[in-house]
Amino acid sequence: MAADRPTRHTVSDLAEERVDHRFKSLPPDAEGLTVGALAAERRNLFTGGFTTPVLALSAESVEHNLALLETYAERHGLLFAPHGKTSMSPQLFADQLERGAWGITAAVPHQARVYRAYGIQRIFLANEVVDAVALRWLAGELAADPEFRFVCYVDSVRGVELMDEALSAAGAVRPVDVVVELGAGEGARTGARTGADCAAVADAVAAAGTLRLVGVAGYEGEVPEASPERVREWLRRLVALAGDFDKAGRFTGCDEIMISAGGSAWFDAVADVFAEIPELSLPVLKLLRSGAYVSHDDGHYKRLTPFNRVPGEGTLQPAFRIWAQVVSRPTGEQAFLNAGKRDAAYDLDLPEAQVVRSGRDGSVRPATGITVTGLSDQHTWVRTEPGAELEVGDWVGMGLSHPCTSFDKWQLIPLVTADGTVTDYIRTFF
Repeated sequence: MAADRPTRHTVSDLAEERVDHRFKSLPPDAEGLTVGALAAERRNLFTGGFTTPVLALSAESVEHNLALLETYAERHGLLFAPHGKTSMSPQLFADQLERGAWGITAAVPHQARVYRAYGIQRIFLANEVVDAVALRWLAGELAADPEFRFVCYVDSVRGVELMDEALSAAGAVRPVDVVVELGAGEGARTGARTGADCAAVADAVAAAGTLRLVGVAGYEGEVPEASPERVREWLRRLVALAGDFDKAGRFTGCDEIMISAGGSAWFDAVADVFAEIPELSLPVLKLLRSGAYVSHDDGHYKRLTPFNRVPGEGTLQPAFRIWAQVVSRPTGEQAFLNAGKRDAAYDLDLPEAQVVRSGRDGSVRPATGITVTGLSDQHTWVRTEPGAELEVGDWVGMGLSHPCTSFDKWQLIPLVTADGTVTDYIRTFF
């Protein structure tokens, strides 16, 4: 297995990639430069040759958000493995790891392959893996690198059987660490629904020679009709399940017991309930998995962030802004921009017009009286109120909702300081 192991990349390798037609909105005259060379030119987003639409990440806001979750986790005695599906960016993963992250969370095997290509040594995959080809690859990774730590969900007896069959066929030499996923309730997403169901899955793991039970986990964001009380009730069920498994001796051979939860909407409840975890027979690894915090947003997570409930803990800053130009002003009440569904997240909320940059003199003003009403594939529909200043050629800066569907539309995203200077380019792999 080890003979087929691919060469690992580093984040610094990304700077050697050549800029060309694959990357939207980058300056045409940068064709052929390396990403590192282009970054070194410190071009201005508005005057440096970028074409519209263009998505930008605020350098200051990203740095602020990275620091905030690091200090939050430390304050509450949590480890964190931010969900990498949000950005799929090795550069941001490196920043998160430097800021104290235990590892990076994945949702599917392809994401784990990207992580391993860039040397991520701890991966928590928040799903059950039953794909035999993916499990064969995983067995090879574990055999080739004794320092590689991988943990994934199990939530069914059949899933455990499929994992054991595939890993046995692959000649796995190290067991795969698994956590039993507790479902968030009837009508929720994945996960074993009852304590008896969880015990049956744990029994199947114990009977499988290729798996090792190391803890319990779940996702509180799927609790039906979620409220602080309902979420905390479910989290206490998760903690009680770990305690029951511990009393039954199910974690024999482990050095610690992993208990993991925590999306981006309820990590305050996770912190509160995990602080109450009673003493178990082994040390407890309390793992938070929030991922959207790195960029935050101007919509969904702006409304849902736990920091709204605990403002004394800090405040996340929206880091995304997409800039598009007015390409049509057919009436005094309507305008069209040159960004659309291929460029901007729209699955949860439409973009929010925030500022206008004059196409005549570059002056910036609030987008007063300007509202986004819809998106076509390549157009933003805008309604303007009487007196709103907007003409063809103006740039409109818009905030976005839902980071996960913002990152995935762009392969190379300018990292921009407040004065418009582009200091780096964030590479994504979706």
